Amino acid sequence: MPASMQGELQPFIYRFQFGGFEVANIMDSKVVREGLHPSFGADQPVEAASELTRANHIDASRYEHPFIPTVVNTGTQVVLFDTGNGALRREHAQLHRMPDGHLAERLAQAGYKPEDIDVVVLTHGHPDHIGGLTEGGKLVFPNARYVFGAAEYDFWTRGENVREARKFNRELFVKICGPLAGRAAFLKPGDDVVPGIRAMDAAGHSPGLMAYHIESEGKRLLIWADTCIHYVMAIQRPEWHVEVDDDKDKAVATRKRMLDLAATDRLFVSGFHMPFPGIGYVERSAGGYRWVPVSYQLNL
Repeated sequence: MPASMQGELQPFIYRFQFGGFEVANIMDSKVVREGLHPSFGADQPVEAASELTRANHIDASRYEHPFIPTVVNTGTQVVLFDTGNGALRREHAQLHRMPDGHLAERLAQAGYKPEDIDVVVLTHGHPDHIGGLTEGGKLVFPNARYVFGAAEYDFWTRGENVREARKFNRELFVKICGPLAGRAAFLKPGDDVVPGIRAMDAAGHSPGLMAYHIESEGKRLLIWADTCIHYVMAIQRPEWHVEVDDDKDKAVATRKRMLDLAATDRLFVSGFHMPFPGIGYVERSAGGYRWVPVSYQLNL
């Protein structure tokens, strides 16, 4: 008898102690997309992109794109960074290419009910970060207070200078996030979410994208959200344009600044679209930077 194939099986929760905090990265979902170029490096010849993919042993025509929210339990408050895709694909025909989100059920497997979340931090207003806030018009995290970057919230609610590709994104933001204003805080770079979690300017990919610096008992973690959205293309070639960046020149400057910080300070980095579990280091290499995934460093 032939042996039956069991299908793909990958982990989707990684939880670890981080100083006095406990951190869990959770893969809400993932999608396989076509063509790294011109999504990355549209301002570069296709041959340059092909050479880079060959050098890194990855397919130039298809790539895996994960969506990885982060939970930080400080011991007194449970803080969730971003909410994944949620029910957007099922509820909005325009978003049929997005994957279904699984954050709520996977949170439960990581030890948290939606009611346990004290703070939900939205790094920015793109659909894959706000999609899990509501389902069927109801709040998924009913007990939480919400945190937005002030500049990001202002951009989407004002609706000025929104590029055509983001017009429906703006409608979504107003519908999903607008009603949360009364229970939300609006931060500027340098403000604290809670003690040990500080906002940082990462604008470019979106007009008010925030990164967050986590520090506990001398350990430091940089949650850079969508500063870099591919572990090769955006990190080894930070100067290349990325199609989904709203301000491409500012995004380039932000990537360079964040990569320099991460490499210089030897920070752990958590990236929303990095290969799961989405955590690694940045090291300098000839002409740029490289992503170094964690191995057992956080398990000790």
